[in-house]
Amino acid sequence: MVTPPPLRTGDTIAIVPTARAITLEELRPGMALAESWGLKVRLGAGVGRKDFQQAGTAGERAADLQQALADPEVKAVWCARGGYGTVHLLELLDLSILRSRPKWIVGFSDITVLHSALHHAGLASLHAQMPFNIAAKSAECTASLRQALFGRCNAVHRPGARPLDRTGTAHGVLIGGNLSILYALRGTPYDLSTRGKVLFIEDLDELLYHVDRMVMNLKLGGLFNGLAGLVVGGMSDMHDKDPSDPFGLSAEGIIARAVARADFPVCFGMPAGHLGDNRALALGQKTKLSVAADGATLSFADGGDAA
Repeated sequence: MVTPPPLRTGDTIAIVPTARAITLEELRPGMALAESWGLKVRLGAGVGRKDFQQAGTAGERAADLQQALADPEVKAVWCARGGYGTVHLLELLDLSILRSRPKWIVGFSDITVLHSALHHAGLASLHAQMPFNIAAKSAECTASLRQALFGRCNAVHRPGARPLDRTGTAHGVLIGGNLSILYALRGTPYDLSTRGKVLFIEDLDELLYHVDRMVMNLKLGGLFNGLAGLVVGGMSDMHDKDPSDPFGLSAEGIIARAVARADFPVCFGMPAGHLGDNRALALGQKTKLSVAADGATLSFADGGDAA
């Protein structure tokens, strides 16, 4: 797996919208944050552009991203926001250029599409907060992103006991991202092989029976077979279609039921995903997952102590 080099003061980071449209004003807090870290910010041509919900046509958005990938002055690409639409870029991108000139691709949610494609291309990437809405995120969230970009992806710790946790220790390459996107990529060339790896999943604003459908797809498709460990981040704002006739399990309960017969460690409530405290995770990197009665920690081979 190719790991991009750390950023240095004075480097240029490109902010590129790969999915939903976004305005310059919405990006100003993220731009100011990057500049406070000593980085130069370059905006993709799609900022302020709108093609219905998207930041341009698929061809325009792919060209914007490809230009940032090819530009030798750009040392990292910070995806502007999620939403939906990055999947339309996959057939139009050449990611192989990153093998000779690797750079961090940063984002989460819909950007799971890119993380999966990059993993197939043998490239590590950062599952981390995007510029959109970054002013509302915790200091720990933004600090973890800065540390990861500058070469130190710190361990992520979740204190306290969780009743659905399964204790144990696992070692493996970290993969995954947004559950809905992973489900949507099943059966495509970007589907992930999970055997021997640590799988991370998170999601937002889904009906509980939809969550069950997606998790059962992963189970019946064998993605939990031979897994080294499972990390569940934020399963945020999940709900019933009809509250008067509940599905009966929370999103976490649905996942726990699906892996009940497995023997790998499972951690719930890791601070990553659609949360105020969305810590950076280095996908494609070797990790150690430790789940104990008093907390859980996900650490990285090249990272530091838990933050």
